[in-house]
Amino acid sequence: MSSTGVLVGMCAVLACLAAVPRALATAVHGDASSNGILHIPSNGSLTSCPTHCGDVEISYPFGIGSGCFRQGFELTCNQTARPPRLFLRNSTTQITSIDVGSNMASASTVGFNVTMGQGVDTYMSWGTPDGGAVISEINDALYVVGCGLEVYMFGNNWTDLIGSCMSICADDRTTERANVFGSCRDGIGCCNIYLTRDLPAFMINIVRRNGTRAQLNDVKVLLPQYYSFVLGDLYSSWVNMSNVEDTIIQIAITDQPNCERARVNKDSYACNDESNCQDLRRGYSCSCLNYGQGNPYIVNGCKAYDSTPKENCTRSCGNISIPFPFGIEEGCYANDNFRLNCTSDGTVLDRRYAQYRVTRISLDDGSLAVSNMLNDTSYNNMERIVNSNYDGTNGFRYSYYMPSVVDGIYDFSQEDEIVIKWVVANLTCQQAKQSKEMYYACISDNSNCQDVRRGKTNYGYLCKCNDGFHGNPYLQNNCTEFDWTKKRCVTSTKQRNLILGIAIGISCGIGSIIIALGVIVLANKWKRGIQKRIRRAHFKKNQGLLLEQLISDESTTSKTKIFSLEELEEATNNFDATRVLGRGGHGTVYKGILSDQRVVAIKKSKIVEQIEIDQFINEVVILSQIIHRNVVKLFGCCLEDEVPMLVY
Repeated sequence: MSSTGVLVGMCAVLACLAAVPRALATAVHGDASSNGILHIPSNGSLTSCPTHCGDVEISYPFGIGSGCFRQGFELTCNQTARPPRLFLRNSTTQITSIDVGSNMASASTVGFNVTMGQGVDTYMSWGTPDGGAVISEINDALYVVGCGLEVYMFGNNWTDLIGSCMSICADDRTTERANVFGSCRDGIGCCNIYLTRDLPAFMINIVRRNGTRAQLNDVKVLLPQYYSFVLGDLYSSWVNMSNVEDTIIQIAITDQPNCERARVNKDSYACNDESNCQDLRRGYSCSCLNYGQGNPYIVNGCKAYDSTPKENCTRSCGNISIPFPFGIEEGCYANDNFRLNCTSDGTVLDRRYAQYRVTRISLDDGSLAVSNMLNDTSYNNMERIVNSNYDGTNGFRYSYYMPSVVDGIYDFSQEDEIVIKWVVANLTCQQAKQSKEMYYACISDNSNCQDVRRGKTNYGYLCKCNDGFHGNPYLQNNCTEFDWTKKRCVTSTKQRNLILGIAIGISCGIGSIIIALGVIVLANKWKRGIQKRIRRAHFKKNQGLLLEQLISDESTTSKTKIFSLEELEEATNNFDATRVLGRGGHGTVYKGILSDQRVVAIKKSKIVEQIEIDQFINEVVILSQIIHRNVVKLFGCCLEDEVPMLVY
């Protein structure tokens, strides 16, 4: 079909649709409810309202029953289903989760399944008569699976054209190749219309042309956050749900057009005193200052931190101590971020996408140690973590899993065990102090606030007791002065006697060893002193002083050396028998190796008379000066033994 033909067709469709009643957009939901409230309720006024439907937690402005919801946010719970299912009032839109802090809810994919013959037009619509829940533009697009189709999407009236697309028929091979990435952009087998704004209501007109494949009468229309087309979706009664993500529903207060007009009408203004108001394309929404923590639609709902736990709270689970601001009972934790569960598996931190078994909680360094994740949770779920930087508004961006990941007040760092760093709030100390009791947690006397940084980025703050004080800085008057005199172990008499006996035994043993070592050292020192004196006496007796005087001349010094007894003992390995070169009538000759590696012969003589010693000294001086090839060179002598020794 040419582009001119398509344009003519669109004009014809618009002309025909002008006469269609505008009430069609809201027919899905029936009449407006008269039970919705327009004022800001308190927690007390909502105590009788249902808080869950199956495993979905319900938070105001959504609610079930009169006085439990704001106008436009009524829900119904189908208790006959297993598990029970939660729906927008009188509709088939099933709510799967609610996050009021982020002004978002998730719904099972909004869609329609129709059977169309050739040459037939069909109409469908979705909307809420009282406003409130609107289709968010975060959703990817409107997808239509089928072929031979022209699709037109409108807002809440037939003159508000959002977009159009066309899907043609082709053989399976061509259809698969055209949608290799599942995007439906080529209009073969499916087509899509991208959203450009939030939609409180929308209407669809689908025209099926003649001549299309008769076996493809089933047309699937869906508006998900994400969808990836596969060929089997053309032939099945509905699309493969493993390729589809839920529809995102935006919370929008639509009884006034914008924040400015809403503030004028105080009786119906939806935002509490601690929240911000943001204009939407139609209406407005409210948000707490602390990144979506708390509920901005109820009185004091944005008090992100409660510093006054109730009395008699359970402060342990198994062998794990649970100090405030953490807690396991309602009213015992500062806010939901610090809520832990005490289960048969131990102490559990539930972050919705994953559950962690807690093994240690530290107030000093702001950390939790967890041993492992429970159930079927895995690190792939880390892709759902939201990473925020404080700028006074709710500025969120998705952050994929890395070794260190931030999730609100928690910083997950991957190590041998998972160490989760936490802060009180994602605020600086200055920002927290300015908020007074709303976010500031360091309420004990003698405590201080400390900023926590991740690199150059401020991550939040913690509280510490001042130096010299200990306790819990998050509780009133709990940082007390540390008394070192009371820091002692309390033991029984039997234990004290045992410890005293062991201490005395060890002391005596160590003392004995020290005394023995001292005696050995002193004995060796005394023995060396005696040996030194004996050797000095022998040196004098053997005319060592005379020899020193005779060789003091410079020309002689280089030729004669006086060896110490220690040197010769080392050279001969203490005159070992294996070093003996020969024996004679006057003594024994040993092989010696001096410290400079010279090989020498050492003659150790027998006892001689004193007069021979005097002559010996003169002969040493003379022999050391003789250099002849037939005479063995005399290096020197040793005079520290009883009988002088010669070294050749």
